Amino acid sequence: MSAMKWWGWGTEGVAFDHTDKPEFAPFISEHLGLDLSGTPAPAVAFEALDLPSARLDDGLRRALEAAVGAPHVSVDALERVTHARGKSIRDIYRHRTGDIGRVPDVVVHPGAESEVEAVLRAALDADAVVIPFGGGTSISGSLEPSAQETRTIVSVDLGRLNRVLAVDAPSRLARIEAGAYGPDLERQLNDQGWTLGHFPDSFTHSTLGGWIATRSSGMQSDRYGDMADLTRAVRVVTPAGVLATRPVPSQSTGPSVREMVLGSEGRLGIITEATVQVHRVPEQRRILGYLFASFTDGLAAMQEIAASEAAPSVTRISDAAETRFSFATRKASSPVDRVKSKALTAFLERRRGFDTDTMCLSFIGFEGSPSHVAEQRKAVGRIVGRHRGVCVGAGPGVLYDQKKFDTPYIRDFLLDHGALGDVSETSAPWSLLPAVYADATAAARRAFADVGVRGYVMCHLSHSYHGGACLYFTFAFRPSGARSPMDEYDVIKAAVQQAFVDAGATLSHHHAVGVEHAQWLEQDISAPAVGMLRSLFAGVDPGGNLNPGKIV
Repeated sequence: MSAMKWWGWGTEGVAFDHTDKPEFAPFISEHLGLDLSGTPAPAVAFEALDLPSARLDDGLRRALEAAVGAPHVSVDALERVTHARGKSIRDIYRHRTGDIGRVPDVVVHPGAESEVEAVLRAALDADAVVIPFGGGTSISGSLEPSAQETRTIVSVDLGRLNRVLAVDAPSRLARIEAGAYGPDLERQLNDQGWTLGHFPDSFTHSTLGGWIATRSSGMQSDRYGDMADLTRAVRVVTPAGVLATRPVPSQSTGPSVREMVLGSEGRLGIITEATVQVHRVPEQRRILGYLFASFTDGLAAMQEIAASEAAPSVTRISDAAETRFSFATRKASSPVDRVKSKALTAFLERRRGFDTDTMCLSFIGFEGSPSHVAEQRKAVGRIVGRHRGVCVGAGPGVLYDQKKFDTPYIRDFLLDHGALGDVSETSAPWSLLPAVYADATAAARRAFADVGVRGYVMCHLSHSYHGGACLYFTFAFRPSGARSPMDEYDVIKAAVQQAFVDAGATLSHHHAVGVEHAQWLEQDISAPAVGMLRSLFAGVDPGGNLNPGKIV
């Protein structure tokens, strides 16, 4: 797959369009004070970037070309920039304004594990820095080199390692190369009747290796598990050779090396292959929409569903603020749809006692045989009913399924019009979840007031577990103009993250640590644990050549 836009999210020529969504502009005007009728501010022209020359001596270049072939060693300006950072709001804002920072000096595209070994050996011999690159979707700063780094920086793009190598049908295991992008991976598995079932927001632009390196979770993790559950074995090229674990269902062989690789963000080596748990493509898949009178009701329903024998593939509930935002992104409705909407509103208000200002939209998904889906729907329906929920049919679910990977494009749209938007996500036990939600929401609003900006914060529960759930917050604001927009962003982001750890939640559920979250890591996992990680990284990589500065 081709790289994403160097200045933003996704594919060139694809962008969020609000002109067919009549409620969107008034909503943004009301809550952020933005006038969307103005002329968007584009990113600086690529030709205007001040790109430093590549720091690549002839000896290292010859060694890299010997490893992968000259056509797969690139110092092209655009390729170096697209591999320089991920897609956090900080990454995108700086690129759009021409601040490209310390970019890789060379991008290498190995086509086999043996070539990855040769690349790493050449880089270590030259004391160069090596940063593995999958799809470049990191939003935690996992890819950015240090601005003070003086050594040659080699970006190792795994995109040519993109094959499903084998499927062990009796064991439901698949060996897959780490550079396989989500859509390509699923196509290869689907052709044989299988699915990995892993669909993160970044699915269309991210890779298996990136999912493993960041402990990714997908939209259907309730049913299939996240990458920590799905990954049964790994192969990793390290300074000491190829680390290889076995795809056994369980083992008692000391601390789990597989777990050490999960979430390691390139600090222990370059992931080249994984054996993952796969599932048969379900006969039927349905996502239904539900409305709850309040977020409290919705959380209670999700908790009861998680504790029940029901096993839906998706359990998602938006708070009232996110529900209002979702309604504002609807396309213009037909006269028939407007009549149905008015009838539903009247029913909810008069018969069910809903306040439409506080009601919350939920999506719950079901997969399996038709009989299984029917049974699960009935079981969930009973639980939803006990918590004042109402099923509103498959229509909202179909729309959710169609648009689920498009949300990041809205962030670029807001930047075009002078506003910043970002996300923070966490997880906590069910008993703490209401307090985490209240504290983080309040912290964001206080931060808006502290920096003097108009802002909006919203949240949804995105993944449920027996013991707790993930809360996914989105916030946006219009900079005040009194100081740097990124300085104001830092105040707001820090307030939300600090609220997480103060309330007993984790600093990140599935967006990893990188550099964006590293300052809170000790508060989350304790000082001895951070010391243990430092020792692990130093022991594996004493020269500090493997993506230095990330996590700790």
